[in-house]
Amino acid sequence: MNIQLSEHFTYRKLLRFTLPSIVMMVFSSIYGVVDGIFVSNFAGKQAFAAINLIMPYIMLFGTLGIMVGTGGTALVSMTMGTGDSKRANQIFSQLIYATALGGIVLTIIGIALLRPAAILMGAQGDTIGLCVTYGLYVLPATPALLLQFAFQSFCAAAEKPNLGLGLTVAAGVANIILDALFVGVFRWGLIGAAVATALSQCIGGIVPLIYFARENPSPLRLTRAKIEGPILLRTCTNGSSELMSNLSMSVVGVLYNRQLMAYAGEDGVAAYGVIMYVTFIFIAVFLGYSIGAAPVIGYHYGAGNREELKSLFRKSLVIIGIMALVLTAAAEALAAPLSAVFVGYDRGLYEMTKWAFMVYSLSFLVCGFSIYGSSHFTALNNGLISAVISFLRTLVFQSAAVMLLPIFFGLDGIWFAIVAAELISMILTIFCFVKFRKRYHYA
Repeated sequence: MNIQLSEHFTYRKLLRFTLPSIVMMVFSSIYGVVDGIFVSNFAGKQAFAAINLIMPYIMLFGTLGIMVGTGGTALVSMTMGTGDSKRANQIFSQLIYATALGGIVLTIIGIALLRPAAILMGAQGDTIGLCVTYGLYVLPATPALLLQFAFQSFCAAAEKPNLGLGLTVAAGVANIILDALFVGVFRWGLIGAAVATALSQCIGGIVPLIYFARENPSPLRLTRAKIEGPILLRTCTNGSSELMSNLSMSVVGVLYNRQLMAYAGEDGVAAYGVIMYVTFIFIAVFLGYSIGAAPVIGYHYGAGNREELKSLFRKSLVIIGIMALVLTAAAEALAAPLSAVFVGYDRGLYEMTKWAFMVYSLSFLVCGFSIYGSSHFTALNNGLISAVISFLRTLVFQSAAVMLLPIFFGLDGIWFAIVAAELISMILTIFCFVKFRKRYHYA
């Protein structure tokens, strides 16, 4: 039975509604991990390092879909809360059309700048060619990637979170099977991994496009709509925090890779790559909950239901706190076996990766509150505060930490940088919660 946005949300109902988004984000992370496992074990650590160097550039283009999805979902949900379903569908439609068009433009730009981008990311020698090869096969699927990211948020607003989950699972299973075939059996290396990823993105982006273009039981459907500048601007402003977060992650990824090349060489980059693959599975739990809860918050804010807003806020903080404890404990326990899966063939690299993962995982104790805080203000249609939290958390604090701490603590300073940055971010988020509680009446 579908849960409607207008209902009162108990802990059980809130978890049921957000669970598909959580599983969806976790599963997205897992099939990304599969890419890394196959490439590292079948193509070697140089190819694995090449993917990690160019991936921030590739994911840079996916940020448009994330921005439109999160910012647009908040706007559409709030409009639905006011009772204007026709207007909600018009906004939804024009945002999807703009996303597809933007994806085509970004594909052309991405391919044109691929080689200089690889060099800028820190690639050297033969690694440059490997980065370019991977990008040439993945970037043509950029429009589908953007749509996939956008629909992951809009499915929750459409009261169909299970649809988003099903699509993500289908794309993930396809990617795993194709990885096994192209990389494990045919031994196509980087090209095989890139083609598998591109095809899976097409499933995640094109199938929901077809679903919403036809008659469906959800409140949302693609209709004829012109693209309105003010709506795009408001969506982009409201979703700027998620845009900033992902742009910042790309920039910070470059800084990490450059610092690691200086302090530990390609082994350091490979270890960081493992951490990024694996830790995103844990981070995805916080992201998934925040994505799933945002339409509920946006709807009740639009409807003026203050008591429900207060209830959602309290319950969300409790849920995030429990998740933080469970995920940190799990990450510490799994550091050794997960590192062995990726780089067990190299003892030195394995030891470095295991230690780095155990240190990095301490950030899970606090990062969930900042992730939820940013999404919370996006749902309230306050893109500025949301963007400030994301900008400082993902760019300023992390950049400062990764550049300064190694001066005093060497390689360990790089691994501890995320912990210091997330702790400061949580303090900032708490300050914002307190400062704006009376304006939005959520506490």
